[in-house]
Amino acid sequence: MEKLRVGVVGATGMVGQRFITILSTHPWFEITALAASPRSAGKTYEQAVDKRWAFSWPIPEKVKGMTVLSAEDIPAIAEKVDFVFCAVDMKKDEIKALEEAYARAEIPVVSNNSANRWTEDVPMMVPEINFDHAKLIDAQRKRLGTKRGFIAVKPNCSIQSYVPALTPLLGFQPEKISVCTYQAISGAGKTFERWPEMIDNVNPYIGGEEEKSEREPLKVWGKYENGKIELAKEPVISAQCLRVACADGHMAAVSVSFKKKPTMEEMISAWDNFTSPIDKYDLPMAPKPFLRYMREADRPQTRLDRDFGGGMGVSIGRLRDDSIFDYRFVCLSHNTLRGAAGGAVLSAELLYKLGYITPAK
Repeated sequence: MEKLRVGVVGATGMVGQRFITILSTHPWFEITALAASPRSAGKTYEQAVDKRWAFSWPIPEKVKGMTVLSAEDIPAIAEKVDFVFCAVDMKKDEIKALEEAYARAEIPVVSNNSANRWTEDVPMMVPEINFDHAKLIDAQRKRLGTKRGFIAVKPNCSIQSYVPALTPLLGFQPEKISVCTYQAISGAGKTFERWPEMIDNVNPYIGGEEEKSEREPLKVWGKYENGKIELAKEPVISAQCLRVACADGHMAAVSVSFKKKPTMEEMISAWDNFTSPIDKYDLPMAPKPFLRYMREADRPQTRLDRDFGGGMGVSIGRLRDDSIFDYRFVCLSHNTLRGAAGGAVLSAELLYKLGYITPAK
């Protein structure tokens, strides 16, 4: 197949760098444009990133010499791409306006940003869980007056360990959830070299994270009806989010009560046997399996298990009785792969298969 041309908007940040790493070897997509802030525009990508390259491996040769465009120069980018990924560092209202400007210019946008997560006709997707929310794009295009252009987003990285773990249990009607997330510094776009204060440290505050962690699952679990999403009314979620001294990987400690309390064997069976409707599409970024339950008493561990399924799988462990709730367990996902760039690339793969992303020419 001829590869689709893709741009990365916000290419110099950590998530942008992760997009580039994934896309440099992607079988369906090829990087044809890189964009960032005006201060990076006109430089080669290697010059624009300078000493901020976040990974142990080198910048892919394909993009080192590519000239960075201004993220605001939409006409120039439109000539080079079939769609874009967006991971810009701007104020929320500016991001929302920028992404809509791309969409109105007939450029599909698959976004890592939070600005449009609560726009009513924008799908917020974890493909294995709510792929049917892609239908919102039809209503969105009517509003925007576009044929190709639209915006799709992925949820916050903090929820992408425990929401996948809870999804196979929805039939048991979870009603109350307490979750504490232990989030890696790459979730703040940092490395230990650039954030030495986090070495040997835990920071109990991540601005806005707890609100996102409590609200966003209700949209992911919502039902598509009549061109919009009816938010799930339950479960009630109480979240605390801590920044911890890990490079990558978000862990969640979950306690949950059910209306129809399952046995532990039923919960483990639900995780072991979970299948997703997207499996039939054979998407390059889709892990197989998506979920795994680990029987060892001391797993999952961040360093050992964050790369499960190429960093796209979710590991679950330590299921046991809880003295206040019914059960408790822990789960782990890779925050810049499953939780950020990888999740967005997976969404784009699905949207391509569903016919929403098409060649511009």
